[in-house]
Amino acid sequence: MRWQGGRTGGGIEDRRGMGGGAIAGGGIGVTVIALIGYFVFGIDPNTTQQVASQFGGAGAAQQQGEVGTPEDQAGRFVDVIGTNVNDVWATKLQGYQPPNTVIYEQGTSTGCGYGQSAMGPFYCPTDQTVYLDLGFWREMETQLGASGADFARAYVIAHEFGHHVQTLTGASQQVRQAQQRAAGQAEANRYSVALELQADCYAGVWAANAAAVSNGQVALEAGDLQEGMRTAQAIGDDTLQRRGGGRVSPESFTHGSSAQRVEWLQRGYQSGDPAACDTFQGL
Repeated sequence: MRWQGGRTGGGIEDRRGMGGGAIAGGGIGVTVIALIGYFVFGIDPNTTQQVASQFGGAGAAQQQGEVGTPEDQAGRFVDVIGTNVNDVWATKLQGYQPPNTVIYEQGTSTGCGYGQSAMGPFYCPTDQTVYLDLGFWREMETQLGASGADFARAYVIAHEFGHHVQTLTGASQQVRQAQQRAAGQAEANRYSVALELQADCYAGVWAANAAAVSNGQVALEAGDLQEGMRTAQAIGDDTLQRRGGGRVSPESFTHGSSAQRVEWLQRGYQSGDPAACDTFQGL
């Protein structure tokens, strides 16, 4: 993926090196924690707080880091990709306002409770912030079999920005209301799946338009889409359930199967149009 010459927007809050506390609990392996994290990839505020309380420290003083353009390559990558995603959505959604972005290590306080790396990257609608522990990418690649390619990582970022778009359009709020009316957990989960698949589709929309808004400075190259689909495949609910040693339970899916995640990422990329991302049809 081409990105090194891409525009930075700054505004990244860098909380790395500020502590935050290690994950609590003895005997919970890193692989298991990572799997738990990916079952709640893109979690809502209630789930965030529930999971955080299990792994140590619900509630901490708000940590503040330096706001600007990170100097290291990993931080700069987040800045370039986030800026490009924002540029794309500014052309697709009238009145678009970018989310805040925080990069951290291990744990940090958020508007949705205490966030930890074990949760995976997530978006908090309360403070409209995307939270990224960049070290979790290594777990995603070494423990879950996701791709380590730049575009695979960019797909994860764009997915979380997709949740911000859903907050701006009201889709997230409508899903929460529908879940409250749902007859049971399985029905509520179907709305969660639709929301997550739409964020995957939105990531594809970004990828299709990245070059056009950056004069080619941010662009996919040969094989990049396949690497993104490899990651989508690795973090499907059915794949994670098998990897965790359990049976595949479609009624418990919250993010969609591997096949669904791949399909909607492709749909977004092939169309380049958010209107093609109606994952709620038929619910």
